[in-house]
Amino acid sequence: MNDTHMPDDGDFQDRKEQGATLWRDDGWTARIIKNEDDDGWAVEMTLDGQAEPALVGPWTMGRDKKNPKPLDTPAFHTLVKTANEVLRRHEQQLHATLHKSVKIDAAAGRVTVKLDIVPDEDEPYAVLSAYDESGEQLAEIHVAPTYK
Repeated sequence: MNDTHMPDDGDFQDRKEQGATLWRDDGWTARIIKNEDDDGWAVEMTLDGQAEPALVGPWTMGRDKKNPKPLDTPAFHTLVKTANEVLRRHEQQLHATLHKSVKIDAAAGRVTVKLDIVPDEDEPYAVLSAYDESGEQLAEIHVAPTYK
């Protein structure tokens, strides 16, 4: 009888594996790979369901100076924390790129002008809008996403 559980494609959260060069847990997969740039090793962290790794970084050599150091629980948790931080920073950068805002002091008071880009694959556009100090919308118009 085979007691091995083979997960379905969507069953990422139940898949746990803790090997020397492959570690799956908490929605992440850490895999030690050969570093193509030199004779060393690298580790890639991939979020379950994603095709590309969120993080690729150097990995420590083992005691024999030939093979990689095995993955362990503390190293995996540190890698997960680092990969989550990389994703968070990427999301912040993307948000800052897509949503710009400037405040202008005018005779009638402070006006906030916003440019919100909608990165639609077929027809991207942006919304240019203006708000008064109380947050009431003064104007809104659709413009090209390259509007400056």
